[in-house]
Amino acid sequence: MNIILLSGGSGKRLWPLSNDVRSKQFIKIFKKEDGEYESMVQRVYRQIKAVDTDAVVTIATSRSQVSTIHNQLGEDVGVSVEPCRRDTFPAIALATAYLKEVRGVDENEPVVVCPVDPYVDDSYFETLKKLSVQAGKGEAGLVLMGIEPTYPSEKYGYIIPENKDAVSPVKTFKEKPDMETARKYIALGTLWNGGVFAYRLKYVLDRAHELIDFTDYADLFARYDTLPKISFDYAVVEKEPAIQVMRYCGEWKDLGTWNTLTEAMTEPVIGDAVLNDVCENVSVINELNVPVVCMGLKDMVVSVSAEGVLVSDKEQSSYIKPYVDKIEQQIMFAEKSWGSFRVLDVEEDSMTIKVTLNAGHRMNYHSHLHRDEIWNVISGEGTVVVDGMEQNVKAGDVVTMQAGCRHTVSAVTELKLIEVQLGKEISVHDKQKFELDA
Repeated sequence: MNIILLSGGSGKRLWPLSNDVRSKQFIKIFKKEDGEYESMVQRVYRQIKAVDTDAVVTIATSRSQVSTIHNQLGEDVGVSVEPCRRDTFPAIALATAYLKEVRGVDENEPVVVCPVDPYVDDSYFETLKKLSVQAGKGEAGLVLMGIEPTYPSEKYGYIIPENKDAVSPVKTFKEKPDMETARKYIALGTLWNGGVFAYRLKYVLDRAHELIDFTDYADLFARYDTLPKISFDYAVVEKEPAIQVMRYCGEWKDLGTWNTLTEAMTEPVIGDAVLNDVCENVSVINELNVPVVCMGLKDMVVSVSAEGVLVSDKEQSSYIKPYVDKIEQQIMFAEKSWGSFRVLDVEEDSMTIKVTLNAGHRMNYHSHLHRDEIWNVISGEGTVVVDGMEQNVKAGDVVTMQAGCRHTVSAVTELKLIEVQLGKEISVHDKQKFELDA
C-alpha cells in the first residue's frame, strides 16, 4: 500500500502546546501500553505499519516540519517537502511525482491520500487497504472514503452516493451545511467527506501535466513557488466524471480543538498536576517541571508549556485562535532531527536554552556572526568540534565559542547541555552552515 499523509498547519487552536513548527500532530498525548506517550503522527504511522508492514508511507509537508518528522518517526519514512504552501493539488502532485521518481513506485500502482492526524481505530486502515485495492481496479478515476455520520455536523462536506452499497458511484457533493440541512443530509444517507481518497499514480500525474508545465519531479520542485494555489477538490474532484465512494463506519474523530482532543485523552492529567476532589471534567497537560494545582474547576482544560499557559472552559477553547494570533513571540520549544531544544530565559542581550541531543546524532557544523555561545554539559557524553579541533565532553565540561567560530557537537550517549547565547542581535537567521571534514 502506498500512502501519502498530508501534514500541514500550525495548529494554533492547540496553543500553547502547538506553535509555528510544532503542529498538533506532533504533540505527545496518547499513552501507549508501555506507559510512554506518542503523538498523532506516531500513532497513525504505527497503525499503518500494524495493518500493512510493507506500506510505503510518504508525508507531504513543509520544510519547517521535516526535522520533527524524522525525530518522531526516524529516517526511513518518506518526506515530500513543499518549498512553500500552494494548497492541496500542488502538494499531492509533488508527492505523487516523488513516489514515482524518488521511491520507484510504478505508474499503475494505487495511491491513498489521507490527513496525518485522524483519531481512528485499526478498521480505518483496513478500509484504506480496501480503498487501495478498489482504486487499482481502475473502475473510477477516484475512489473516496465516505464516513458514516454519527451526528449532524456543520464542519464537514457531504458525499451523496447513488446507492447504499459498500462501494457506490458518487451522485453529488454538498458543501458544509447549516445544522438543519445537515440533519436532512443524514436522513438521506449521505456520508462525511473526510478528505481521504485513492487513485492510480498515473491518474494524478496526468492531471498534473494537464494543469502544470513541468517535466519531472525535480522540475516540479524547482518551479513550485510559481504554481497557482488550487485545491485538489477544485482541480481534480469537481472535473472527474467517474468517482466512487467506499463506506467507512468505524471510529473517526477530528481532534482539532482542545475540547475534542481532551475527549481522546485516556487520563485527566499528563505531567505534574494535582486536582482536588471537587474538580469535574478537568484535563491538564503540563510540559514544565513545575507543579500545577487545580481547585474546584469544572469542564476546564489547563495546558502549560514553554510557550505559555492556557486556562479555559472546554467549550470556549474552540475559539482560541484569534486571541493566539495576537501573540508575538519566538519559538520556545522545537524538535529537530538531532533532538530538541527548550528556551529557558530571554534577555535583551542573551538567551539561555536547554538542548537535548539524541545518542548518535549531531548538530550541523555552523557559525554565528553576531553572538558568542557557551555550552555547559549537564549530562551524557559527546564530542565537540570548534574550528576543526575535536575534544570529548562529559557532564561538568564547559565549551566557549566566540562569534565566527565554526562549531558542532555530537552525542555518544543522550547529551544534555545548557547553551547561553550572548550578543546584541540574537536571531535564528544568524547561522551559516559548513561541511565537516570526516
